[in-house]
Amino acid sequence: MKLITAIIRPEKLNDVLEALFTAEIHGLTISRAQGHGGETEAVETYRGTTVKMELVEKVRIDIGVSESFVEPTISVLTRAARTGEVGDGKIFVVPVERVVRIRTGEEDQAAVTPALLAGQGV
Repeated sequence: MKLITAIIRPEKLNDVLEALFTAEIHGLTISRAQGHGGETEAVETYRGTTVKMELVEKVRIDIGVSESFVEPTISVLTRAARTGEVGDGKIFVVPVERVVRIRTGEEDQAAVTPALLAGQGV
């Protein structure tokens, strides 16, 4: 099992969600994030003072998947989130030691399988 974390541009979120849904990749968490990568630093004027804005608004998507979904998920994320410009984001894939579905107590593979499919022996 793996945890895939994608940091993307906020304006690409709808495209990414639609692509994940179409690919039948479910079970994700989305949160707002701020960060700084290779983007050029923005400079803004606030009350007559020039301020260098070092952090950029981003969206963080966390998706827990079984091994067979790792590459398809990465493929969908890169295709849907890419603009070709600096600042498109990053994808991190890290191993997951254990997963427990709170509602049923199911663990590991059964816990990352969508609940509707888990009851069907998938």
